[in-house]
Amino acid sequence: MDLKSITGIGPKTILYLNKLGINDVDNLINYYPFRYNVLRPVNIYNYIDSDETITINARVISDLKLFFFRNKMSRLSFCIESNGKIMKTVLFNRHYLKDHLKLNQRIAVTGKYDKLTNQFVIQDICFTEINGEVITPVYHLVKGLKQKSIHSAILKAITNRNVEVVDNVPSYLVDRYKFINKSNALKIIHNPNSIQDLKMAKLRLIYEELFIFASKINYLKINNKKDNGLKRDISKKDLLNFIDTLPYLLTSDQIDAVWEIYEDLVSPKRMNRLLMGDVGSGKTIVSIIAMYLNYLGGYQSALMAPTEILATQHYENILKIVPPNIKVSLLTGKMTKKEKETLYDAINTGKIDIVVGTHALLNEKLTFNNLGLVVTDEQHRFGVNARKDLFNKGLKPDVLYTTATPIPRTYAMTIFGDMDTSVIKVKPGNRLPVITSVTNEENIKDVLMLVKKEIDLKHQVYIVAPSIDSEEVDDLNSVAILEEKYHKAFPNTKIGILHGKLKNTEKDKIIKDFMANKISILISTTVIEVGIDSPNATVMIVYNGERFGLSTLHQLRGRVGRSDLQSYCFIISKKKTERLEALEKSNDGFYIAEVDFKIRGEGDLFGTNQSGDMQFKLAQLSSDYKIFLQALKDSEEAINNNDETVNNIISSLKIIS
Repeated sequence: MDLKSITGIGPKTILYLNKLGINDVDNLINYYPFRYNVLRPVNIYNYIDSDETITINARVISDLKLFFFRNKMSRLSFCIESNGKIMKTVLFNRHYLKDHLKLNQRIAVTGKYDKLTNQFVIQDICFTEINGEVITPVYHLVKGLKQKSIHSAILKAITNRNVEVVDNVPSYLVDRYKFINKSNALKIIHNPNSIQDLKMAKLRLIYEELFIFASKINYLKINNKKDNGLKRDISKKDLLNFIDTLPYLLTSDQIDAVWEIYEDLVSPKRMNRLLMGDVGSGKTIVSIIAMYLNYLGGYQSALMAPTEILATQHYENILKIVPPNIKVSLLTGKMTKKEKETLYDAINTGKIDIVVGTHALLNEKLTFNNLGLVVTDEQHRFGVNARKDLFNKGLKPDVLYTTATPIPRTYAMTIFGDMDTSVIKVKPGNRLPVITSVTNEENIKDVLMLVKKEIDLKHQVYIVAPSIDSEEVDDLNSVAILEEKYHKAFPNTKIGILHGKLKNTEKDKIIKDFMANKISILISTTVIEVGIDSPNATVMIVYNGERFGLSTLHQLRGRVGRSDLQSYCFIISKKKTERLEALEKSNDGFYIAEVDFKIRGEGDLFGTNQSGDMQFKLAQLSSDYKIFLQALKDSEEAINNNDETVNNIISSLKIIS
């Protein structure tokens, strides 16, 4: 239903709602508060902590005095009485409330009380006393939109008789768990009368979110069992001979992953495998071996990477490893139209065995001769549709997803329950653990001394900032600020700058110069999180570490320690938190993932903004995991029973098939 159809929601409000991604009534009623303000009046005599925000019922006992400052700010002051205690109050920049307050009026005020000055600094005011508790929802906003406006719009929508509420939980499950109905759950979550009611509504809506996701997982799992793939005749001897030609020994985990992939490729069942490994664990060589096996089976391979930097790196690594008779090509968006058309023709006629690229691989003009294997690197960075488009360029090709974002194994087996999983935990034997330290800018001198020592040894340094320009965010280090600081600290040292606003040609030159050791210090944003592999880099310094997710910090740390040289990671932060301490304790990405999952939930781990697979509004797998396990069982039951509700869910999903 169109937002215009709801009486009382005007064009201006609709414009603001659109900026929040709310484009229809269904979006609006399912736009949940991210927190609630709970007002529960207390007795002022029981109040001790002046830093605590409280609510009290009171009576206005004096005239109101209004004062304007030169900067147009205002102060409204008056006296109140609460439970027999008389105190002064002050309210800043709400001069328009003067006409709403009268002598002897009963009110409720929220704010902080200072015993020393006997003054109550008001943050919010209610023009009647509060009995019991008042729960007010708080929504994420855009500039120009007020809380009252969005709350009013939502209430108008959920009370409109013409608005249809879609319930995605089968009625027999609603009865089984004694859930409140969906319409009531929505009314309560947007306008709760009590904490108990709110808990019931949230449970109902959380279960629905997890049931929808579980239905998708179970459907894919069932579908994959029916899915026959391409059977290949590949000699084990040929595989062993290829492994013997590699310039280094494989780890035990790499060997296990290779044999798991081999068994998939020679079986009639289509491979649908997730290759999960920590940063620097050697997933790339396993992917290359998979593509070599696919070549021996007589099929083409496609490897899709999220960035041109990473795609180019994979292309160069493949050329070093595979025999020269295997034709490998790189396809990127910056190629000329003529270059692309020439390559398209070569791929279509089967002259290319392995093609590596970015989203350019999804171009509808590109067709394969006999695509047998699709590898998507850093799979969580691609949306479902992107992976589907590449998959559909072949006749049911085998699929290998890779990710350097470790996921707790228990959760991985559940979240990726439709896939087989290979895990690489053991790192190559010559790698030393990265020494990690969380510190603040006051101690930066010690860090800079180590940087000088490493540069004198001809080693290289990464510096990461949370923003590009100093104007972007207040009180943060930026690439521009750090460039100036490090030029002063190391005036005779070659410093490079890398960020997303540079042209591709500029980025390529900086990266090539760094890889060639023509640049000693590279100052960058998180664009270096994946894709730059310089064994000579030994120091990683991340500024404003408190602004980054734990998995991102671990990925950044993984840019160093990629050789037998001792490497260091310094996280510059205003305060040391439990999250950051986890990095000091361990280099194990799976341990880091467990900590991150428990503290922050699944957002960082799975890249929900990029993937489009798990954009939960209320559910958190870390805290709602038991509900998810039950939803998995329930959705499987519903699918087996051919339930109409779950069939509607499945038919609306964008599934690779």
